[in-house]
Amino acid sequence: MKKIVLILSTLAATFTFTGCSDKFDEIDINPNSTEQALTYGLFNSANKELMDNTRDQWQSARITLPWVQYSAQRAYTEEDRYQYRLSTGVSLWSFSYRVAQDYKNIIDLNTDPATKTKMAIYGPTENQIAASRVMLSYVFLTLADSFGDIPYYSYANKDADFQALNVNSQLQPKFASQQKVYADILKELKEASEMVDETKVVFNQGDVLFGSGEKLKRFANSLRLRVATRVKGVVPGAEAHIQNAIASGVMQSNDDNVGLSYENNLINPAPLFNDFRTRSDFAISKTFVDLLKGNKGNFGLDPRLFKFATPKGTPKAQILDGSAPESNDPADFNGMPYGIPSSLAPSQASSANFFSKNILKSNYTEILMEYSEVQFLLAEANGWSQTNYVNGVRASMERWGVATADINSYVASLPAASKENVLTQKYITLFMQPYEAWAEYRRTGYPNTLLLPGQTGTLNVASGGVTTYTFNSLIAGLTDLPKRLFYPTSVQTLNTVNYQAAAAAIGGDKMDTKLIWDNN
Repeated sequence: MKKIVLILSTLAATFTFTGCSDKFDEIDINPNSTEQALTYGLFNSANKELMDNTRDQWQSARITLPWVQYSAQRAYTEEDRYQYRLSTGVSLWSFSYRVAQDYKNIIDLNTDPATKTKMAIYGPTENQIAASRVMLSYVFLTLADSFGDIPYYSYANKDADFQALNVNSQLQPKFASQQKVYADILKELKEASEMVDETKVVFNQGDVLFGSGEKLKRFANSLRLRVATRVKGVVPGAEAHIQNAIASGVMQSNDDNVGLSYENNLINPAPLFNDFRTRSDFAISKTFVDLLKGNKGNFGLDPRLFKFATPKGTPKAQILDGSAPESNDPADFNGMPYGIPSSLAPSQASSANFFSKNILKSNYTEILMEYSEVQFLLAEANGWSQTNYVNGVRASMERWGVATADINSYVASLPAASKENVLTQKYITLFMQPYEAWAEYRRTGYPNTLLLPGQTGTLNVASGGVTTYTFNSLIAGLTDLPKRLFYPTSVQTLNTVNYQAAAAAIGGDKMDTKLIWDNN
């Protein structure tokens, strides 16, 4: 448990020949100190740790970012072919429960009669609790989507299977079923939304995520719409949550986007930018570039290509200092062939494109959820609505700074809304949000432009021509994207009985074991 504490200086005792007095009960106390955490500091610390670790070179760029083929490795292609490092899954599990504990601590501080009044100094109590419940839902959603059954905590549901975050009595917690976890996340998000006072702030100072109760409420409802859409048809009541979340108020514009903006310095920079300073392992994938260039799928040239990637041959130093040139010439963008043998990687790396300076910058904003995604969720809820579909594409392009004339031209040429077209555009919108894109592919099977195991891809050769290769999964039995991550080895060792029960309940601790909502 992390706490913000003030460490008092070393005590001194004065001894004389006539006597001595050790008055430890009269130690001077700093009047500006506090025995409890500053809740806004705890909230910001948890948010940063969450984004630092889900959007870095390990949990993101070596697992889900390449799996959904936004990126491809320039060297260690074994990870692209699904042979991920098991220590990375251990890390995802451990830091997720660590930040979940922080959010629970904020709730505890705002509900304990001994501390509740003091915590009100930092912001409205109900809004602090609601924000923590929403962020707990976000963390547990990622865990459940990645592993399946998990140890789970609920603020308002005392189900005997919910034993996480209670280290005083449950060092070996049960794993709650996916059915229970998703159902309770929906309930938590609904109740959290309802307890928000929209007219007030969340924290009186230091709130860099929401700023207002209104934005928090819209995020809670939008996240509930995401979850309910994922589990509709498999978790009872999900369809009602879809309608209720929409009626209660979801994101209305890009102003409602929720993201964590990093600092424009080298002290607290964005995680991928910080990794890129010392490593050059990752490039934008050829699969994604081909989609944006109109070589795959139902769409023509997408101007977001020029915002997502750096022209080939751009020196790394120019990306880092923000001086990298931009290009509107599709010929300047090749991408890195996805899933090639490591022996072929060096011949392709020099002509592959890095991510752009819009992404690889110290003050990049890592998005938790955005208005564009909400529009695509609404398009699905409204029977593949053309209006919501167009709104989603336009909002995404506006967020990335595409020129208005280019937006209008692209939108005018969009093929009609359909399940395939809406979900493919949603995939483009989710660029750099790989865990959500991975979940959506598993749920829907879109986009259908990804290179799958056993299929043939193309790569450039020195003579200027192309040759083919076969994408071979390194995990036996996987003929599609991985369905889940292995449970951490630490859990297998330290919580063996409950691990074995969970593995049996989901159908085996394997990467091709489908989660309950996986319809692909």
